[in-house]
Amino acid sequence: MAGKSFPSEIDDPVVSVALKHFKASVDAWSEAAYSRPRFGEMKSMAVAQHNWRLAASWALGCLLIAGSFAGGFYEHRQRQQAARAAEIKATEQKVRLAAEQRVAPMPAATNIATKRQPTGLKRAANTDEDLLATVDNDVSRQVPAAMEPLAQMMDGNGSN
Repeated sequence: MAGKSFPSEIDDPVVSVALKHFKASVDAWSEAAYSRPRFGEMKSMAVAQHNWRLAASWALGCLLIAGSFAGGFYEHRQRQQAARAAEIKATEQKVRLAAEQRVAPMPAATNIATKRQPTGLKRAANTDEDLLATVDNDVSRQVPAAMEPLAQMMDGNGSN
């Protein structure tokens, strides 16, 4: 009916205007029905939206994992650098100690053999005897050394 005019038998202007409005509304409805997305198109739009969310979640997950690895590698590198710095410092101290030992005069071999060794043996013997005497004294005490001033204040019979 598009493009055809109404039959000339309808001469009533009110009916003619009503039919023209009806025709315009049917044309508008059919145009809207043809232009709206079909069920398959709506499904593809939903799938496309779902795919976008899936891709975004995968991307964010990969970023999170990559950031975790990067942080771990950074921490590992910092620890390696700290260990290297400590090693360099220890090496410098060893070198400094070796330089100080080279500068200090070394005693003669005769002095070490004749004087120091017997003195060291005497000191060891004296320290052993002194240690045994100290242990014997501590064991034979009735009151610990810290309590002696209080024990002197007490009478021999225990009253005061």
